[in-house]
Amino acid sequence: MKNKILTGLCVLFGLMMVNSGLNKFFNYMPMPEMSEEMMQIMGGFIAIKWILPLVAIAEIIGGILIAIPKTRALGAIVILPVMVGIVVHHLVHDMSTIGIVLILFAINIWAIVDSWNKYKPMIEN
Repeated sequence: MKNKILTGLCVLFGLMMVNSGLNKFFNYMPMPEMSEEMMQIMGGFIAIKWILPLVAIAEIIGGILIAIPKTRALGAIVILPVMVGIVVHHLVHDMSTIGIVLILFAINIWAIVDSWNKYKPMIEN
């Protein structure tokens, strides 16, 4: 039962990451209202032309990998740095939406903990 719940959550999590990554390329979702500080931050990201495509590719690849049970361990690690960035961003700039971000981060951590035996050979001597 636990595996089915984790699989369902990882599929939803993966779809959200793929959607977010594709939106960075195709801009099909409207941007929310942003403060002046957020506009400056987004301007910086746009000025650094390679950062948004890099994050988008990580979201798309990580989202696809985490949604597939056989590749979930790799997908959870690929998407982890993006999730850490999202959590830090929301903690510093947008506390109103921190709830959903923490739920997504918890799903990512659960996938990592569930796959811990697959990571052991990499960290053992």
